Formats: sequence, C-alpha cells, structure tokens
Amino acid sequence: MLKHCGLDIEDYSERLFIPARNFPLDILFLRDDDIPEYVQDGVADVGIVGENIFLEKQSETKILEKLGFGRCSLLIAHPENKQLKDIKDIEGKTIATSYPVILNE
Repeated sequence: MLKHCGLDIEDYSERLFIPARNFPLDILFLRDDDIPEYVQDGVADVGIVGENIFLEKQSETKILEKLGFGRCSLLIAHPENKQLKDIKDIEGKTIATSYPVILNE
C-alpha cells in the first residue's frame, strides 16, 4: 500500500523501524493490538489497523479514513456435535474471546 502511494521503502524485514528513502517518514512494524495505544500515546502519528482492533481497544483516537479493503468477520464457533439454535443454548456455558469489549456490546 505504501509503495503504491509512491513511497520508496525497503521490503519488510525483521526490523521494527524502517525509514522511507524518498520522503520524511518512518514506518514502525507493530503487532496490530499495539497500534491504537502507540498512536494514542504519541509514539506514532498515524496507525493502520483493522476496525475490529480499533473498536476493541477503545482508543481515544479517531478514524481518519476507512481504507475500503480488508474484511473481518466475527463468528461464533462451536463443536460440530453440539446444536446451538438460540441464544438460550449457551446459558451456563463458557465463552472464549479475544474481543471482550465487542462481545459485551
């Protein structure tokens, strides 16, 4: 995406930090879960992250632009041998999630 915008950057390596060669811009390669916090704390000026992560982290930042690509679906998975037809079928069950904020909504 950045190369498509005309930025001359080296290919991703195992490095955390890469400067652009033809524009005063530095690129940090981070875990997606960390990006909202880095932007909120001023470590990075702009972040590119999935909307699901943005919503889950409840960042005090705002969405500047929706880029219009990438899709994330949040699903409920269950063993094939169990029948879940109604929300009442999960009463008393345990839910595993990495999205507790979104799940609570």
